[in-house]
Amino acid sequence: MKVIKPYCFLSKEEIERQAVDVLMRVQAKRKRPLKWPIDAGHLAETLDLDMDCGYIPADEQGAIAAMILPTERKIVMNENNLDFPKGFEESSIAHEIGHWELHIDKNAVFQFVEKRKIGIEIPVEPFLCRSVSSQKGIEWQAQYFAGCLLMPIFKLEQVQKGRDLTKWRHLYAMREELGVTISNLTNRLQDLGWINIPKGSKQIYPGKAAPNG
Repeated sequence: MKVIKPYCFLSKEEIERQAVDVLMRVQAKRKRPLKWPIDAGHLAETLDLDMDCGYIPADEQGAIAAMILPTERKIVMNENNLDFPKGFEESSIAHEIGHWELHIDKNAVFQFVEKRKIGIEIPVEPFLCRSVSSQKGIEWQAQYFAGCLLMPIFKLEQVQKGRDLTKWRHLYAMREELGVTISNLTNRLQDLGWINIPKGSKQIYPGKAAPNG
């Protein structure tokens, strides 16, 4: 029995739904509404996930951004990744929450923990999270989840009001309100079809699904 689910296709709509479900579950445990910039660490803790950081060496497959210790319900961030631009850490934590929600078999984790309680120790390997630069398979899914979690559509609709999405200064102002990196924001807006930035260009064009500002 493994704690990592076999890979399966997930649509963008399904990933978005699961990310919003996390926000709703967290909100249900709060008396006050969630505020942005969202604190991804707080989201993890509300989901009963411990946070830690430490040195995680690369292996034969390359750099490891973080790892999840499933039976300990712990996310360990690679300390080498903590010196990146503002918003990167929140995105990284949200990415790991994505792995926990999408790719970890919670029933299997529960069974391993129950066996441990009665003295049956079964080694469980950590879930290693690779660089999102690969943008393939489960890493792409987790990164898309992170964008949906930190920038849900209802929040984007709020912060874009009165702003021109084809102007960089307006996008940077939105980035500050959302607490993400500018690449996180532009990728999210392009995924939604709100803007289009041709590859190799800095020119921003409105997308077919662009909302009225």
